[in-house]
Amino acid sequence: MTNKSWTVQVTIDEDGDDTRADAVLSLDNKIEMHGRGMSRRNPSDESVPRIGDELATARALSDLAHQLLMTAAQDIESKTHVPAALDL
Repeated sequence: MTNKSWTVQVTIDEDGDDTRADAVLSLDNKIEMHGRGMSRRNPSDESVPRIGDELATARALSDLAHQLLMTAAQDIESKTHVPAALDL
């Protein structure tokens, strides 16, 4: 059995009502993939920074997951020469 460890680090940056998150997946072959997400607080809403962090992070992780699926599909297609059928 082979064990692998992939690490995701999320960096959150707040600027006023805007929150940006960058999720970086570090693969064991030293390749990095970046997912990005944003959130913006409606000025009429109460300021709860954690909600902006959660939304921006969820969007960054979703972006990262989509990129990983697309990379897997490309890798499958390059080996099989058949379009990959991935459930998105």
